[in-house]
Amino acid sequence: MKARIYQKPKNAMQSGRAGSERWMLEFAPAEARKADPLMGWAGSGDTQRQLRLGFPSREAAVAYAEKYGIDTEVMPTPVRKLKIQAYADNFR
Repeated sequence: MKARIYQKPKNAMQSGRAGSERWMLEFAPAEARKADPLMGWAGSGDTQRQLRLGFPSREAAVAYAEKYGIDTEVMPTPVRKLKIQAYADNFR
């Protein structure tokens, strides 16, 4: 069972950062998706792919994974780049 731990990114459609402080534990796919012969939808028998756990801190997510013997890869948080500009710069 392989999983990755990462910090949830900011929603691109909103200016606020609500919920971006949470750390997520997400399982890697165990099997490839295949097309359903009747409907054509993509699906698989991997039920862990549907599971995403949220934690308040990185340490809590790592502790949970160690407690249950989940092999994890911690993804570093990308550096936030602030683009500071005046409103008038939109019209230059």
